[in-house]
Amino acid sequence: MPDETEPRLADLAAVTTLAHPRRRQILERLKLGGPATSAMLARDLDLNTGATSYHLRELAASGLVEDVPERASGRERWWQAARHDLRFPRRSEQSPEMRQAFEEMSRIGFAADLEDFARAYEATAEASDPWSDAFLHSRGSIDVTGEELVQFFEEYIALLKRYQRRPDQRPEGARTVYARFFAHPAPPLD
Repeated sequence: MPDETEPRLADLAAVTTLAHPRRRQILERLKLGGPATSAMLARDLDLNTGATSYHLRELAASGLVEDVPERASGRERWWQAARHDLRFPRRSEQSPEMRQAFEEMSRIGFAADLEDFARAYEATAEASDPWSDAFLHSRGSIDVTGEELVQFFEEYIALLKRYQRRPDQRPEGARTVYARFFAHPAPPLD
């Protein structure tokens, strides 16, 4: 069953917050690089600090980033990606406006993931690169009910969580690896 304790992006404002390209950049940088200040993020992402601070506040209002108070010094505020599994309402629970925003966000995300995959694949084209064999992919099929597919997804999420670590807990030589899951019913036979 789905983990109902995980936060859900349940309104249109939250979905549009996540769909914003600069906010996605900021969130991704925090996930990969760990905590940072708005000035650090602005420098790393070639943004201005005022806009970066604004986007961080919007991300925080939606529960996507959070303060790191123990790192604060004076007026310097540190941020980190929130450490939870972000959930979206099921399509049947989404308003038409939310569904449209979510579908657009998904299209942009899928396209960006494919571009990232191609770029990373080309960057490790040399057989001597230790990560050249790390481009694993699979396309298969399973015969399940809708309820079983939900359970399958929850087991996949549990497997991902087993390997998610904070930057300071990663083993030597570890890198962040993107994994994308999507499943859909096969088209009916004619």
